[in-house]
Amino acid sequence: MATLVWPLVVLPLAGAVVLLLAGRRSDRWGHLLACATSLGAFALGFALFVDLLGRDAADRVIHESLFTPWVPVAGLQIDFGLQLDALSMCFVLLITGVGSLIHIYAIGYMADDPERRRFFAYLNLFVAAMLLLVLADNYLGLYVGWEGVGLASYLLIGFWSHKPSAATAAKKAFVVNRVGDAGLMIAMMVMFASIGSISYAGVFGAAAALSQGTLTAIGLLLLLAACGKSAQVPLQSWLGDAMEGPTPVSALIHAATMVTAGVYLIVRSGPVFNLAPNAQLGVVIVGAVTLLFGAVVGCAKDDIKKALAASTMSQIGYMVLAAGLGPAGYAVAIMHLLTHGFFKAGLFLGAGSVMHAMNDDVDMRRYGGLRKFLPITFVTFGLGYLAIIGVPPFAGFFSKDAIIETAFAAGGLKGLILGGATLLGAGITAFYMSRVMLMTFFGDRRWNDGTADTAGDGPVRHPHEPAAVMTWPMIALAAGSVAGGGLLAIGGTLQNWLEPVVGHHEAEHATPVWVMTVITLTVVAIGVAIAYRMYATRPVKAFATSWVSGATAAARDDLYGDAINEAIFMRPGRTLSRSLVAVDRKGIDGLVEGLAGLIGATSARIRLLQTGFARSYALSIFVGATLVVVAMALVRMW
Repeated sequence: MATLVWPLVVLPLAGAVVLLLAGRRSDRWGHLLACATSLGAFALGFALFVDLLGRDAADRVIHESLFTPWVPVAGLQIDFGLQLDALSMCFVLLITGVGSLIHIYAIGYMADDPERRRFFAYLNLFVAAMLLLVLADNYLGLYVGWEGVGLASYLLIGFWSHKPSAATAAKKAFVVNRVGDAGLMIAMMVMFASIGSISYAGVFGAAAALSQGTLTAIGLLLLLAACGKSAQVPLQSWLGDAMEGPTPVSALIHAATMVTAGVYLIVRSGPVFNLAPNAQLGVVIVGAVTLLFGAVVGCAKDDIKKALAASTMSQIGYMVLAAGLGPAGYAVAIMHLLTHGFFKAGLFLGAGSVMHAMNDDVDMRRYGGLRKFLPITFVTFGLGYLAIIGVPPFAGFFSKDAIIETAFAAGGLKGLILGGATLLGAGITAFYMSRVMLMTFFGDRRWNDGTADTAGDGPVRHPHEPAAVMTWPMIALAAGSVAGGGLLAIGGTLQNWLEPVVGHHEAEHATPVWVMTVITLTVVAIGVAIAYRMYATRPVKAFATSWVSGATAAARDDLYGDAINEAIFMRPGRTLSRSLVAVDRKGIDGLVEGLAGLIGATSARIRLLQTGFARSYALSIFVGATLVVVAMALVRMW
């Protein structure tokens, strides 16, 4: 089976290449080819999964060397290969499985788009790049996939580039991610300078011999990279704007590809972080801040996709926090990543179904009562809702509760702070997701259906379920939202599977599990109750009010994240760049131009001596010769 690893990447990549080169000739069958290549990669990944299951735990790794050497430059000798182990297999199945369902859903969602073939080419490219990222056996190979994911996200977020907002969002995502990418690049430079290698085996094997300063620097640089891709504070500002892309793109970015890359990088680099406690502390701080930051922002968003985007930011914060807890948290971070892949993809596809029914209107203030008109969407979205807020026995209950318990088990003040943050985040999650459910599917209709007693206004709408090609992927993801967590948690299934990669760790509990479960469910119930009181017992205004509280205004403006970045980074950077330009123009250029002017002025004055009169030249020669003779005579006399 070892020779079957490289086709995992090649299949979707070949689909992208064929569709881009075939052009309009593939309009009729391009979407089918893209789905076939993604499904083929999933089938191959599942076969490899079965192969690994049949091996002993210590032997569950397949390594393929593709290019030896790949980068032969003086002392920098890098081989390139693929490594399929327990960790990368989790991502392979998530990327290809959920990615294939999103491909199928997109057949219906993009049916009327004249550029559908190009859209599916970009989807295939996205999947291929993410597969390369998680399968590479060294940091440079990961970096190639990392940049490929960035390119694909830029192309897909800005797919409708005729809209200025989409073009701006794509550029913003691209630029913000370049900051994180610089962190990964510099981290590789430090690795090579300190160790002479950037392969996983070389770096992890030599990490123990490095100084704390070097390990901390590498860890923090890798954290910066993770913040960019996974939209963690302070590089979170691109994620909400990325909702300008088609909804299948949002589902793919949030559930199976881009934002999960940062979590993968931290867990894969566990041997480095385990030796760098200061870097680990940075990871848990970023995770704790982001999970609360995203949750607060999600409470005030009226755009259904942006509310879900803020939710993703928060849920990834949970994963990053868990990963920062070291061996105790790696497995639960991956568990939440996998369950999140099911319910967040289902929620986004459900949001796309609602938008499809409401003529692409994303404002939940103009929804209401849609459960009667979209019963399949209501049920599947509702199951994803129950999973994300952590109601047993749905998927999020097992994974999020495990993170909360692990955070409290950290002990001392650290455990109290981190556990409190995760518990508070659970309550806020229950509030804003209940808000989304109530504003969308319950209450009075706030849209115009053309009848005389309609409560809403604006264009007439007749909401209805989308085609089966869109509903079946939603049903499949809803099934994962129901059963995924239990299957991964029963008997420590996922922990045992990942043990050869992340190490063995006995679960610790600060309090009995049932006590923590009761506390968490109580907090969740309070969040749901507050949302019910605010959005089910009071009328929801169909349009924006002229006044909102300061807290609501701040949350709607993403807690002023853009303004902060502008004040701290953009304006000082612009001032610095303008100062450097001034130094270049007035200093360096002025020096060069002044020297040239001096030479020009001197030559102009010397030129005045060239009169063209022979008698002047003769007199000059006579005077010169006389001075020479006098000087020689004086020297001899001296």
